[in-house]
Formats: sequence, C-alpha cells, structure tokens
Amino acid sequence: MDDAARQTAEQVARASYGRLLAFLAARTRDVAGAEDALAEAFASALKTWPEHGVPANPDAWLLTVARRRQTDAVRRRQTRTAGEGHIQLMTEELAEAAANPDAIPDRRLALMFACAHPEIEAGMRAPLILQTILGLTAIDIAAAFLIPPATMGQRLVRAKARIKEAGVPFEIPGRESLAERLDAVLGAIYAAYAKGWTEIGDATAERLADEAIWLGRLVVSLLPEEPEAKGMLALMLYAEARREARRDGSGAYVPLEAQDIALWDEPQIVSAEALLRDANAHGPTGRYQIEAAIQSAHVARRISGRANWDAVVALYDVLLRLTQSPVVVLNRAAAVMEVEGPEAALASLDTIATDRRMADYQPYWAARGHLAARAGRKAEAHEALTLAMGLATDEAVRQYLAAQRNKLQDG
Repeated sequence: MDDAARQTAEQVARASYGRLLAFLAARTRDVAGAEDALAEAFASALKTWPEHGVPANPDAWLLTVARRRQTDAVRRRQTRTAGEGHIQLMTEELAEAAANPDAIPDRRLALMFACAHPEIEAGMRAPLILQTILGLTAIDIAAAFLIPPATMGQRLVRAKARIKEAGVPFEIPGRESLAERLDAVLGAIYAAYAKGWTEIGDATAERLADEAIWLGRLVVSLLPEEPEAKGMLALMLYAEARREARRDGSGAYVPLEAQDIALWDEPQIVSAEALLRDANAHGPTGRYQIEAAIQSAHVARRISGRANWDAVVALYDVLLRLTQSPVVVLNRAAAVMEVEGPEAALASLDTIATDRRMADYQPYWAARGHLAARAGRKAEAHEALTLAMGLATDEAVRQYLAAQRNKLQDG
C-alpha cells in the first residue's frame, strides 16, 4: 500500500473525522450509520488512492462516497412513499456540501450537545462525545474512564441507538438546559486532552491534545459567558505550556519539580492566567476553575521559588468536596507530602486503596512508590514502582520509574 496515500488518509481522519461525522449524522440522527458510512469511505480511500492518486480535495471525496453509502442505507430502511422526500433532501444537501467542502457547516459542537442530551445515560455522555468527535476507540475511552473495554463498547452502541430512537436534536441548547449538558461536553474535551498529555512523545497523542484545545477554544467562543469553559481551557493551556520541558535532551522523562522553567511557553501561561481571571470574575467557581487555580499555584511556585503548598492543599480540599474523586485524593497526596510529610500522604492514599479502579491505575502505583520511598519504606516502594512500571505505556516513564527503583537499592 502506498505510504503517502495511507498518511494522507490518516491526516484527513485526524483533521476532519469529527466534522464529517457531525455533518453526516445531523439530518438522520443516526450516528452509528454515519460512522459506518464514513468508515467505508476511508476503507475505499485506502484502496483507491494508492492506485489513482490522492484527490485534490480529500474531504470532498470522502463526503461523496460516505453520502452514497448513507443514502443507500436509508433507502433500504424506508419505503419510497414514507422516505423518498427525506432522502432527496438529504442527498441534495450532502451533494452540495461535497461540491463545496469549504462551506461544510461545522456541526461538531451541536453533535457534542446531542451526545450530552438527558436522553443519554449520564455516565456515557462524555465517552460518546470522545468517540464521535475524535474517533477514539472503545478501548482508549475505557482506559480514560476506568471501565472494562467490553462494557464500554456495549454502552456506546446503546447510547448511539438512543440518539436515533429519541430523535435527539443536533443543536446547542437554550440557557435553561445548558448547564447540565455543558458539564459532559467539557468532560469529554478534557478527557481527550488528558490522553494526549499523558502519552508523551506520541505524535498522534499530541495531535489529540491540539484538537482538544481547539474544541475548548470553540466552546469558549460560542459560549463566552460560561466561566467553567474558560476554566477548562485555562487548565489545558497551563499544562500545554510545560510540554517541551517534560523531556530532556536525551528524551528522558522529567517530572514537574525538576523541569527547566525556561522551557515553559510563557504566552500560553499568560493566556491561561487571563482566562482564569476572567472565569473567576464572571461566575461561580467550578471544578475546572479550581484545577486551573492549582496549576496556576504550581506555576507561581516554580517561577517565584516560594513555597505555597498550603494553598495547593486547600484548593485540593475544595475540589475533593466538589467531586469526591479518587483521582483528586491521589493528586492531593503529593501536596500533602510537602506540608505534612510522606506518612500523612500515604495515609491519605490508604483511603482509596480498596477502590478496585486503582488496581490497574498506573499513576496510583507511581505515586505510592514515590511516597513510600520518601517514607523509607523500601520494600513497599519497590513493589509499587514495579507495578507502576508494568502498567506504564510510555517507555520514557518506565525508564524513569526504573531509575527511581534502582535508587532504593543504592540508598
């Protein structure tokens, strides 16, 4: 297979998948059918482009093929008397869009809010957005939400069917119902960013992070009065500003406390600070604003050199009351160590040790190993770091953990 053709198909999938899917699904509300049509279009591209060359406008080519598959499928399901008018209208709209792809309306935000509709099971709204907008697999999404892949796959299928069955509209909701659905939209965007942030050195993951930031900016631009949208975008920009500092010259992983702040992206930090100030000034404080404030405190501490761990712990306390999340307990423990010592931090981690989701959650074991080492519990630290290494998907992180484990033997 021609590598250039494959690379082009992959680039188009990353850049246009969500936009094309949202457009194809908007009229029929058949997300699964639109996914099937688009998948067939990509499969056809991988077969056709190496033989005949990559078309001048890949988006238009894919939309034309997907439109044919989609209208054929609709015809098979509807009788002529009941469905011909609908089919004709859909065909004309899709044909016009294929002829002028630059004018394809971007309905991704509308699709995100459709996925966050009250008719969809609350716990499946964010995962559904991740799959439809960014094309993530059920396996990837399951890992992000600590749910078995098979279970996640079944729930995603049911959620897509529910959009069609309930006739969920593809539209941005009015103010009265926006708040409930906005949380799922923001959760999905941030989960996508978190995946792109965690998988260091993976070009695909970095593009995913870029896409999440783009979606965050889109939500802020369309909903400028929503403080939590600004808080989430600020949170992503704080993290993104440190991306280049997370590797040294040899590609080795560098934790936050050892990073060279000269490598931090100052314009992104300035943008994050401005977004956070604006969010805090124009509405109630929510989860993302608090998390962004924690990142702001870390940035200030590293730049000024002055400890502010008490403030960080206090912010985590507020966040924990708000979310009751074991991940917040985990992150808070690192700050507790700086204020009260490693034994207090380990006692905090003990409160979530029986949570089954922590059994194969790599950050939990990495944190436990680090804290146990600081407390002088070498055997416990060795075991936890070994588990963390086994669960790590990033080779640089695995090597960093191995070095930490080796220090136990040297000490």
